[in-house]
Amino acid sequence: MTSQDAADARDVVGVLRRWEDSGAVWRVLGADGERLVVGLWTCTGGEVVERVESDDPALARFVAGRASSEEPVPDVGPGTAAARPDAPR
Repeated sequence: MTSQDAADARDVVGVLRRWEDSGAVWRVLGADGERLVVGLWTCTGGEVVERVESDDPALARFVAGRASSEEPVPDVGPGTAAARPDAPR
């Protein structure tokens, strides 16, 4: 299994949530079609610690067009996918 396979197999949304919950920052570094590349930065935002790549639709819903975790989660209306799939609807 390659490191890329390992990234695809893990719960990438869970990784980003735990990263945010610990006070650190994630930033979208790029997108290639449906595949997103997200950098996990230190709490100060000064250095990338890890990069994750995934084409999991749950990641796209979680990111919801934001460039980073520093941006607010957009409001979602009826019939749209919530940025946080576990959010109350």
